[in-house]
Amino acid sequence: MDRRLTFLFAVAAGAAVGNLYWAQPLLDLIAGDFGSSAAGTGWLITSTQVGYAVGVLLIVPLGDVVDRRRLVAGMLLCSAAALVLCALAPSLGVLLVAVCLLGLTTVAGQILTPLAGDLADDDRRGRVVGTVASGILTGILISRTISGLVAEVAGWRAIYLVAAVLAAALGALFHRVLPPLPPKTRVRYPALIASVAVVALRERTVRWTLVLGATGFAAFTMFWTSLTFLLSAPPYSYPVSVIGLFGLAGLAGALAAQRAGRLHDRGWSLPATGAAWLVVLVSFVVAGLAGGSSVAVLLVAVVGLDAALQGLAILNQTRVFAVSREARSRINTAFVVCNFAGAALGSAAATSLWSAGGWSAVTAAGVVLSCVGLTIWATGRRGALVVATSRP
Repeated sequence: MDRRLTFLFAVAAGAAVGNLYWAQPLLDLIAGDFGSSAAGTGWLITSTQVGYAVGVLLIVPLGDVVDRRRLVAGMLLCSAAALVLCALAPSLGVLLVAVCLLGLTTVAGQILTPLAGDLADDDRRGRVVGTVASGILTGILISRTISGLVAEVAGWRAIYLVAAVLAAALGALFHRVLPPLPPKTRVRYPALIASVAVVALRERTVRWTLVLGATGFAAFTMFWTSLTFLLSAPPYSYPVSVIGLFGLAGLAGALAAQRAGRLHDRGWSLPATGAAWLVVLVSFVVAGLAGGSSVAVLLVAVVGLDAALQGLAILNQTRVFAVSREARSRINTAFVVCNFAGAALGSAAATSLWSAGGWSAVTAAGVVLSCVGLTIWATGRRGALVVATSRP
């Protein structure tokens, strides 16, 4: 994993996972096109994340038992087809099905991340995985900005067509640049899927980290889904292009979080995790105080929240990769399924909380989630392992 290959992995992983978030700044625009409510279009995010969780569960474990060059290229091409279906959807119902299929197929990033862990040296694994994972998180954020800008110029359907072309091009590129990668083990598919739970649950460190990760992603998607509603409504009433630009503020946080993998390499994973949860708590308090009164203060909260939550994601993922070399794809499967199950709950909660109490209800729930995360960290950190083992 030299720098060029690491960078290519990060770009491809970010482009793949960015497909999950094209709709997030466009919810109001899509609602107007189909004549639906904001709450109705909010289910687009949930549907995509549910599809993604299922895709990660059923497809990503194959990274341990098949040639990953073919797997990466094939999934990129499948996601390109799903993106075309999204662009052509004639109704909100069809779009809901299409984004679910998109989530199901856009899992290349989660195949590339454990592959990067396999190819990296032990003393650089945290840095390499951190870079690729940061690419994923950067893709999540910058997708909002790109989506808003493209939709402002050419409508919301155009971004799905652009993304389809990009996914197809990346699929062809990875088939060309990756060598054949033989399977690490041989397991029948039913046993492979069943073993995901086994390899995840038998290690205390993995169990603890899965709960931390799901809690963090619930807070992340709850905040960003609700932020779209806040910025679309008075007193802001921003167009989609401006809402998308808020992703750039989050991108600053993603760049700050990129160094989190180095903290793991230096043995600081556990204290850094606790510090990040404290930043999440403070950021939700600041966001609640900003509300509809101050964009500058709101931006401070966005940067703090994203830097902390993305740093947490990188620390969590690097920690579970240290548990087993032979089962990294399956451990990553459990990790990502739990994260995006939490993400789906977070986006669903955002829709309900916004309808019930607006921004104040959302930020209050964020404070509660932050306290839950801190409690989980404090009670489980003493028994957590952060060193590699040879267990399969």
